[in-house]
Order: sequence, then structure tokens, then C-alpha cells
Amino acid sequence: MNSQCETGPFDRNPKRKLALCCPAVKRVLNSIGPQLLPWSISIGAMIYVFGYKIDWQSIPEATANANLPLFIAITVFDKFSFFVVWGLIQAAAIRQFIERIPIRKIMAVKGASELVRTVNNSLADASFLLGVAQLVRSATVARVVAIASIPFVTHFIVLLLQASIALPFLEGGVEDNRDVAILVMVSWILTIAATVAVRMGYLRIALDRLGIGGWIDSVKPRELLPYVGWFAVFGVYDVMIQGLAARSFGLEIEWIALIARIPVMYVALLIPSLGNFGTREIAFATLFEEYGSHEALYAFALWTNTIFLAMHVIIGSLFISKAIALVKEVRNARKQGQPVPSPILRDAIDP
Repeated sequence: MNSQCETGPFDRNPKRKLALCCPAVKRVLNSIGPQLLPWSISIGAMIYVFGYKIDWQSIPEATANANLPLFIAITVFDKFSFFVVWGLIQAAAIRQFIERIPIRKIMAVKGASELVRTVNNSLADASFLLGVAQLVRSATVARVVAIASIPFVTHFIVLLLQASIALPFLEGGVEDNRDVAILVMVSWILTIAATVAVRMGYLRIALDRLGIGGWIDSVKPRELLPYVGWFAVFGVYDVMIQGLAARSFGLEIEWIALIARIPVMYVALLIPSLGNFGTREIAFATLFEEYGSHEALYAFALWTNTIFLAMHVIIGSLFISKAIALVKEVRNARKQGQPVPSPILRDAIDP
């Protein structure tokens, strides 16, 4: 009698390896698990926030001091400008290190993935990377994934410098701001470790296994400086736009607190979730609790998530035909057993 399952703990043959489950079950778990995790985290976090910390009915009261039309206008502009700038920086990296594809084609793929992102982040990432890989003729999918990580790495460096510079100026210093201090310390340790790995050739060995070892030799550190500069300017804009949005909502958050704690919030938003629902509310209310009531802080984050979700739909609907085609390509690749690309790193401001 044939069975898809491997031998179990009651197999009497000692020469056979024991297995906990069959390959068919493993495939189902591997495919369903990553899909359910964001839903589970978001639902659990939202129940915690609005079932335990505050009452849903308090949301209207918490927005009483908000200038909602101004807040909505700022947040819509925030999301649209982030989409444009992030897309252009990704396009610049692809054009510089892979192939000079027309920017409009890369932005079309980026826009199409926004619509997919309203449903599934991993599917959106795969759609974007596979869509770009189809545009290039001179690089493998693995190389596209590697090059697409350049903006994430450079933005991480900028966020690390931002938090490091702001930390001494926070009220109470390191002693009263251990969340920022721990993030800075751990980030510097990881940065130093990564630098050593590059210098010693360990990173090259890892990339060779992926078939993209030559990529590390083709990218010189000085070539990354423009990206660091762009994100430095972008970081100033980020603090300004979030500060203005908070003030339009009646939250007078100090500028130095925004500079120091926005990087911490972005690390929290890396936790898998559905559109950052739940994780953003908890992170924002925890990091800026001294600047408003829990109800107002939770309401601000909830409104922000809702507007961002609507913007994903609006931006993506402009490229709906491309989005449908990309989803079909990803699903066809999965059916054929081909590896579906996923980013090496994810940036929280590109949710």
C-alpha cells in the first residue's frame, strides 16, 4: 500500500529515518503558515488594543481635537510621496547595477504590487521582484533580489545614524530611553558583524551558494553613498511629515522624540502583520505615550493604517491589469514548482 507519508515512530525498521509528518503535510504547512501568521498577529494585536486597552467607542472622542481633513490630506500626501520616492530609488538601483530599464516600467510594476499588498505582503513582494526580473535580460532573479536590497541596507544605515545622533538629546538620556539605546547598540553590533563578514569574505561565500557571488564585487561602497544621501534627505522629510500629521491630530510630539523613536517604530513594523494593523497601534502608543492619551495615540495609528490601506488600493487600481498579470505569473510559478522570489530584507516604510 502506497502512502505519501514517511515512516513514523512505530516503524520497526531501525535503518529507516524517523519523520514527524509526510511531505504533503509539510508542503501544506509551509504554504499556509506564512499566510496565516500576519492575520494571527494583527487579529491578536487588535483584540488586545480595542478589547483590552481601550474601547472602540472611545475612538470618536479621541479624535475630537483632531483636524481630520488636514490630517487626511497630510497622510495621503505622505503615502503617495513615499510610494514615488521609494519607487524611484529602487529604480535607480536596478538601472545602475543591472540594466537601464525605463523608469516608467519599473514604476508600473511597483504600482501594480501596491494593489496586491492590500491582500498579502509576501505575494506583493514576489509580484514586484518577478515583474522586474521579467523586464531585465541580463540578470537572474537572484541578482534582482540582491540589487533590490540596496535601498533597504542604505536606509537602515541612515536610520541607525539618526537614532544614534538623537539619543543623547532625549530627555533623561540613555537611562530613560532604553528602547532607543538597545536598538542603537544591537544595530551597531549587526552592522560591524556584517562589515567583518564582507571583509573576511564570508558574505561572498554565502552569496556564491545563491549564484550571485559576483554581485558583491560589482558594488563598490562609494557607489552606495548617493543612496545614503537620498535617504538622509528623505529622513528629514519623514520626521517633518509625521510631526505635522501628529500635530494635525492634536498630538504635540517633540521633534527630537520623533527623530529618535521613528527608527524604533519601523523595527516594530517589521513584525509580520496585515497592513501593520495592530502592530502600528501598539508601537506608536508605547513609544509616544507621554504625548497623549492611549485613546488618541491608538486612534492616530488606526486612522493612519486605514488611509494607507485605501492608498494601496487607489494607487494599485491605476495598474490593475498589470497587477492581475503579476499575480498570475507568481501563481503559475508556484504551480510549476519554481522558486518564487522574496526580498532578502524588508523596509517598514515600504509596507
